[in-house]
Amino acid sequence: MESFYTLQGEGFHQGKAAYFIRLGGCDVGCVWCDVKESWDADKHPQLAIPDMVREAAANPGRIVVITGGEPLMHDLTVLTQALHKAGFRNHIETSGSSPLSGSWDWITLSPKKFKAPLPEICAKAHELKIVVYNKSDFAWAEKYAALVGKQCKLYLQPEWSRAAEMTPFIIDYVKENPQWQISLQIHKYINVP
Repeated sequence: MESFYTLQGEGFHQGKAAYFIRLGGCDVGCVWCDVKESWDADKHPQLAIPDMVREAAANPGRIVVITGGEPLMHDLTVLTQALHKAGFRNHIETSGSSPLSGSWDWITLSPKKFKAPLPEICAKAHELKIVVYNKSDFAWAEKYAALVGKQCKLYLQPEWSRAAEMTPFIIDYVKENPQWQISLQIHKYINVP
């Protein structure tokens, strides 16, 4: 769908330079999705993998974040192999609802209520990011925290349109449950993609 060089705006790698590759196609369909234009893969041109790698390599940062839509709707094996060969660390942001493919240095799992993540991805996640839209999302977050590995970082992130309302609840929750951290979408605060 698009690619761009910016800063990782959320989670464990927040603030680091990263090249984002946003793939078209999503079968999850979150009501509050901020990139609904990514849902229909047929609306976006297909690019050759060498061209994608060349565009990424034109920037000095060596983290590539594959996102979507839902990136795991595609077989990412060849793309991630080519990126690794070019010297990149491969990160993915996924709902975990499709089988894992590709070679990953960092997996951010952001499960959605609309389509549950696969257990195999829960077990391999480095970071669990729960988007908090309502207070009931805290119990839902704990359900998935119990399914990821002990080394997985746990993040609660307010849904952007409800950040003013939900952030105080997240702060209180993290203070009571210090295994969690808050993740803010700093890219939206500093106005970068």
